[in-house]
Amino acid sequence: MPRSVNSVASRARRKKTLQRAKGFFGRRKNVWTVAKNAVEKALLYAYRDRKVKKRAFRSLWIQRINAGARLHGMSYSVFMNKVSQSNIQLNRKVLADLAMNHPEAFKAVVERVK
Repeated sequence: MPRSVNSVASRARRKKTLQRAKGFFGRRKNVWTVAKNAVEKALLYAYRDRKVKKRAFRSLWIQRINAGARLHGMSYSVFMNKVSQSNIQLNRKVLADLAMNHPEAFKAVVERVK
């Protein structure tokens, strides 16, 4: 019986990987073995960094809230403690947006918790 290798599916699989490698530099975009490794690594980075992005934004929000709170003579930790004690249901994302884009509204929040 003749050997069946299904080259149509093999070529389709390789083509899909090489399409994903479009825009990569050098041999990473057009040599199968190099592109396969590069795409695999890129997918790992993408998966990992979807989680890292959440951490990075939370830390950015904390920095912005801290800067806004210090303008009103309060540290971040004291401010957040007073916010939670006074039952203000604003998360860090919203507080950071207020501190950066609406300083008068953030000042109102600070006055409320003092």
